[in-house]
Amino acid sequence: MPQERAVSRREFLKIAGLAGAAVGVGAGMGGLLTACGEEEATTTTTAAPPSTTATTAPASTTTVSAGPEEGRPIKIGVVSPKTGNFSVFAISDDWWIGHAKEALKDGIITGDGKKRMIEIVVKDSQSDSNRAAQVAGDLVQLDKVDILLASGTPDTCNPVSDQGEALGCPVLNSFSPWQALFLGPDGKPLEKKWVFGNMLGSEQTIASFTDAFENSGTQTNKKVGMLFQNDADAQGWMAPNAAPKVFAEKGYTLVVPTYYQVPAEDFTAQISMFKSEGCEIICGTNDPPWFSNFLKQSLQQGFRPKFISSGKALIFPQAVMTYPNNGVGLIGECAWHPAWKIKDTLSDLDSEGLAADYEAKTGQQWTPAIGCYGKFEWAIDVYKRAENPEDKESVLEAIKTTKGTFQQGYMDFTEPVSPDGFHPHPNVYKPYIGAQQWRKGTKYPVEPVQVSNATAPGTPVQDKAQPMVYE
Repeated sequence: MPQERAVSRREFLKIAGLAGAAVGVGAGMGGLLTACGEEEATTTTTAAPPSTTATTAPASTTTVSAGPEEGRPIKIGVVSPKTGNFSVFAISDDWWIGHAKEALKDGIITGDGKKRMIEIVVKDSQSDSNRAAQVAGDLVQLDKVDILLASGTPDTCNPVSDQGEALGCPVLNSFSPWQALFLGPDGKPLEKKWVFGNMLGSEQTIASFTDAFENSGTQTNKKVGMLFQNDADAQGWMAPNAAPKVFAEKGYTLVVPTYYQVPAEDFTAQISMFKSEGCEIICGTNDPPWFSNFLKQSLQQGFRPKFISSGKALIFPQAVMTYPNNGVGLIGECAWHPAWKIKDTLSDLDSEGLAADYEAKTGQQWTPAIGCYGKFEWAIDVYKRAENPEDKESVLEAIKTTKGTFQQGYMDFTEPVSPDGFHPHPNVYKPYIGAQQWRKGTKYPVEPVQVSNATAPGTPVQDKAQPMVYE
């Protein structure tokens, strides 16, 4: 392979085209609201229904049914990393908000029997935890939202959840590890009143990855080099009941160098340790810019493991295509896939139809970030069941009795809590997480093929994992 220089964070974002822009879905009646600072929040309001008129004519009387009583709108606040290092998680936001606006243009009937419009207020966390906390507070205190939604790593979900807990506002999270939010430093569960998650566990990722390795037909020495930056994701992955437990149960040995600090331009220490220990598998979770640097330097230094896997760095095609050889052969989390064909609860489409709609309206390759739409489906389901949608305590009770299938899989909060199951904490139900391998595509340069459904029950395994091929 030719020598390649390290990629800085700024260069990566420029290459990947992930800088993002403020949501511009269309204002409806809500218009644009200006938040604190320089950011604009986009408010999308579903269209109001036409008024009903009773008309009386000589010799006949026609009465038009009044329909359900109208209640005040439900305002949903969305905090999303539209810009910055984690913008890949928000790349589908404009699309799914537009889809939701169309699907709910006539409003919904909430649990109290009233018809209500839905307003969506979106703010950019800028992939910064301090900013995420600020805008979440603004949404609750200034925009007066009824509920907060967040996705995109602990850098967004954790500070948004902290604000919701402090200000007494329900929060629904996705696309982030549950351990980083619901376990303390001692590994013991934390009690939270207002915060809930359809959140993955690194134990799911490891179970899927190891299932893919072991069913590939490729023999390894089961020595795994764990690559992490020093952040909340690393803490969640390496919690005692997470990666260490799952790997140990399957007979793997972990090699864990010191967590790197960002920005990370030199991985010589980590690569040297992996080589000296004979690691044939790489795993962990990393931000795309630093993972790209690691991959390039591994090739330069002659480190060629049989399998290379990672969490958030290998979910989205926009990131994968910036890696050597377009990322072909790398294994990541399968957090959503058109082949799952899960029915959308707000329209006539399924996962496959949503992917096609996304591609038609954006001109871009479908992305697993479409799965972030699932938390919005969940929120609407909650309000359809809440007996008093204007009372946050009533909304909490509806969240606690959630039972249904949304775009990231089945949820049942009425199941008994089981530390090793899908309901590991009273406030968490895990989504489906499979393993996917990036292959040379037929329609796009690279496409993900699902290679394990170990923790995504009922979803299709499309092929066996294949070992890396180095040129």
